[in-house]
Amino acid sequence: MESIRNIIVLTGAGISAESGIDTFRDAGGLWEQHRVEDVATPEGFARDPQLVQRFYDARREAVQQVDPNPAHDALALLDQRWEGELLIVTQNVDDLHERAGASRVLHMHGELLSALCARCETRHKWSESLLGQPACPGCGEKALRPDVVWFGEMPYQMDRIYAALRRADLFVSIGTSGAVYPAAGFVRDAREMGAKTLELNLERSEGSYWFEESRQGRASKLVPEWVAEMLG
Repeated sequence: MESIRNIIVLTGAGISAESGIDTFRDAGGLWEQHRVEDVATPEGFARDPQLVQRFYDARREAVQQVDPNPAHDALALLDQRWEGELLIVTQNVDDLHERAGASRVLHMHGELLSALCARCETRHKWSESLLGQPACPGCGEKALRPDVVWFGEMPYQMDRIYAALRRADLFVSIGTSGAVYPAAGFVRDAREMGAKTLELNLERSEGSYWFEESRQGRASKLVPEWVAEMLG
């Protein structure tokens, strides 16, 4: 542990599933109820914006009804106590890391509680419905959309993520499928740059073989145990 100073943590749907947030890929998940092309692409939004707005309105409302779980709490504790660099890169669009108390968080796929203006490209904190075309608080145009990265769009702050990977002594992946790129490739990038790698997941992910160590179990158990190890 003495050689570890800088940590980058990647979190995915598995860490929030225990808080009651539906995942996309599991049986009965969101993708089984909707075609990806209809609700998670720019083309789907252009074709039927009302359908897309209703889909994300429901998710925005649902996420405000759940609470962080012990895995979120443990990462928040690490954030508060770790003296080296730490970046929690999340693929999740919920705000459970922040509500648990973490501040060093980067949402690479956007945030449900944010709206993006397609006209002026500004972002605004948003907790209400986007149906009815409310005006952008910035430019006044009725061009707000969910501030969520859809398939075919570039994830946010990739330069910052790769810079953190270059400096990292340890890369930890929590609750991810290992199937969605570019995040699925972070473990290989980290290893090539000399970082140690650890996977904490309910089961082995598609990219599990890239990790030096893989632990299986519920995030609410594995993450607090790992954080306790790191904080001594």
